[in-house]
Amino acid sequence: MYNDENNLYHYTYRKDGSESQHRPTVDEQIHSYQSADGKPPVVDMKPAKKNRTGMKIVALALVCALLGGAAGAGIAVWATRDSGSNTSINVSDRPATQVTVNTVDGKSPMSDAEIYAANVNSVVSINVTGTSGTNIFGQETQTASSGSGFVLTKDGYIVTNNHVIENANTVTVTMYNGDTYDATVIGGDEDYDIGVIKINATDLQSVTLDSSDDLNVGDHVVAIGNPLGELTFSMSEGIASSVNRAINVDGTPFNMIQVTCAINPGNSGGPLLNQFGEVVGIVSAKYSSYASESVEGLGFAIPINDVISMIEDIMTNGYVTNKAYLGATIGTLNQSMAQQYRYSISEGAFIYSVEKGGPADQAGLKLGDVITKIDGTKITSLEELTAAKKGYSAGDVSTLTIYREGQTMTVEMTWGAKPAEQESDTSTGNSQDSGSNYYSSDDMQDLFEYFFGQFGNRSRGSGTAA
Repeated sequence: MYNDENNLYHYTYRKDGSESQHRPTVDEQIHSYQSADGKPPVVDMKPAKKNRTGMKIVALALVCALLGGAAGAGIAVWATRDSGSNTSINVSDRPATQVTVNTVDGKSPMSDAEIYAANVNSVVSINVTGTSGTNIFGQETQTASSGSGFVLTKDGYIVTNNHVIENANTVTVTMYNGDTYDATVIGGDEDYDIGVIKINATDLQSVTLDSSDDLNVGDHVVAIGNPLGELTFSMSEGIASSVNRAINVDGTPFNMIQVTCAINPGNSGGPLLNQFGEVVGIVSAKYSSYASESVEGLGFAIPINDVISMIEDIMTNGYVTNKAYLGATIGTLNQSMAQQYRYSISEGAFIYSVEKGGPADQAGLKLGDVITKIDGTKITSLEELTAAKKGYSAGDVSTLTIYREGQTMTVEMTWGAKPAEQESDTSTGNSQDSGSNYYSSDDMQDLFEYFFGQFGNRSRGSGTAA
């Protein structure tokens, strides 16, 4: 408790508040310091001798502790005090890590830094200008976009995505060393989202390809490209989350490698590389949201095995010459259409028109038929037919199950090759395979006669050429 009779706020541990002994007053303390003659005594003041032995032991312990922690970080710091009061700091002389530009041999795993050094000179930045329709004044709307690509051959063939270069008026390629080239569009394929461009150059550093079929879930992968079109020649790393992922991009089905690498706009067309520095895929898409959910870590790349033969075909012919072709305008039959047209089925690939002399026409298919199976594979929509068609080449024979006028039947069809004139129209966006509705005057007349003649005035759907 506190006792404040003579000594305010003095604390005592006694319960009754009393002191253990008499505490002298201030006057008594002054009097006790006075000599017999009434003068205060002279005190001889000497500096106190410090216990330096204890301080040295403590300092030595601190230095040892500092050295133990600093050694793990690759840096040694010494703080010593000698007779000259000098303090010195020693810094590690370990040389900086040198990144060796290794040759990609497919046998030696590489660090991420080595993968980058070995491939960055094969990656390119692509800038595109083009047009996109017209404005309210009828003037063409100018567009600009950017993407990535990689050098496939030393003489200047470069691989990218079709969506990077489609509808392009000009294409400019920039190399890692800053060299810039005007590029020519050789061709592309919308169904597989691959494109090939060419620059006039020689002795370029080209990539090395590896089989994407050998990639396993969990394998380390990296992507090099130009995110946002500004952060040029950036690398991101991750793992393969799935090696055979079916996704739908703007209505087109794709088989993809799913990765955790950061993929952003501008990365499209860049290489996906394995731990040996080899290209196993073409970076193509990402999901940033699904339905109403935000998502992270969902990037996708086209397996190189799925498209390398088509890329070589484009390099030689300007388009994929052996891609399976049906020769018909196809749409998706839904329940509403089935009710309107009095069909007993409610799903399948609906035929709106048939190209005269084409594969479908030769097989006997006609307007109003609904394809429900291809070689036993169920077909419920245009998207499923497009996905199934990717498994065939021109010249392959398939058995189609179709619904016609209330009956189910099967027909044999030999897949054809897309006419060259239609492929040449792809660059201008006028191809039937571009996804826009396309009908000739004869097609429209047949469509009206079929539905209006049989079922009266009913609404029509829309289709895409296949």
